[in-house]
Amino acid sequence: MSNLYWLSDDEWSRIEPLLPRGRRGAHRVDDHRVISGIVHMLRSGARWRDCPPEYGPYTTIYNRFNRWSRQGIWYEIFEALTGTTGMIGTVAVDSSYIKAHRSAAGGKGGPPTRLLAAQEAGAPPKSTP
Repeated sequence: MSNLYWLSDDEWSRIEPLLPRGRRGAHRVDDHRVISGIVHMLRSGARWRDCPPEYGPYTTIYNRFNRWSRQGIWYEIFEALTGTTGMIGTVAVDSSYIKAHRSAAGGKGGPPTRLLAAQEAGAPPKSTP
């Protein structure tokens, strides 16, 4: 457990007022434990499924991160923890591609790379009936 990340009391006091309140539905599990788990997973870069069990079920950790990401809550939490939102700028990634047949690199077509012996000799082209 020594390599796990836990929010300090100072960090917790800074982010606790930013947490959403009054949500209907099932009782929410311990925010301190879940947020510590989320920060641990973001710092480690591991899969959500590999979340240590001390933080609770990995599905809870992931679902809370995902839901709060869509609501924009993490920007405020990261700013309270680090002094910055972590956003540097906007980036666009183009993932367009053209499908090619698996043998397209060595397929037929295009200009011939080698002339036939008759063409090199200057003979008129012949055709087969």
